[in-house]
Formats: sequence, structure tokens, C-alpha cells
Amino acid sequence: MDSDQALSAFAALSQSTRLDVFRLLVAHEPEGLAAGEVARRLDVPHNTLSSHLGILARAGLIVAERQSRLIIYRARLEAVRHLASFILKDCCGGKPEICAPLIADLQPCCPAGVHPAEANAAKEARHV
Repeated sequence: MDSDQALSAFAALSQSTRLDVFRLLVAHEPEGLAAGEVARRLDVPHNTLSSHLGILARAGLIVAERQSRLIIYRARLEAVRHLASFILKDCCGGKPEICAPLIADLQPCCPAGVHPAEANAAKEARHV
């Protein structure tokens, strides 16, 4: 990932509705969600959502797939991995022990076979 790609991704995520859309799609991996369902869950007008989805797609953070009459949107988790790698590439001046807590937080959130939404709910319950 180069600086321009990172800036595009950060710009796409720097708006609250787009960040909410992206987080919702991440929580529904690997199935994804239909655009109408995203609009309903976030209470966003369809035409406004369409614009936000386009910005996220152009930034490479989501992908759309037609399934019959529906368009299913999915988060591109690989793009998130590249973005995190870009930020942490020179982590803490080559002192990995300083970055250990941050890296630990980036460890997979989901044990094998557990849906990300269930894992996130369990993780949030532990932090209460």
C-alpha cells in the first residue's frame, strides 16, 4: 500500500456514516449485507447510502457483488490488513516491545467458527 491509497482509505472512513457502514459490513463478514439492509439498519436514505458505498468502494474498502436482484456489499478485510500494516510498518522505531499491546489488539477477534458479530459482542461484554 502506498501513501495515496492509505490517504484515500482514511478519507473514506473519516465521515461518520461511512465509518458506520464499514463497521457494519465488517461485523457481517463473510456474508455481507444487501444495500437496502444497510440503509435500514443505519437509518440512511438509499440515495445517500449509494454515494457513501461508492466512496468506500473507490477507496478499495468494500466490494459489491450482484446476487440475483440484490447487490451485496462486503468489507475487504485484506484492505484493512494492508492499511494497518502501512501504519505500523515502522512501529515504534524498531522496538517491537513498545508496540506489543497494540499488536495484541490487532490479533484475530474471532476463534475459528465464531461469527465476527458474536465475537465482538463477547469482547465488549468482557470490557464492561
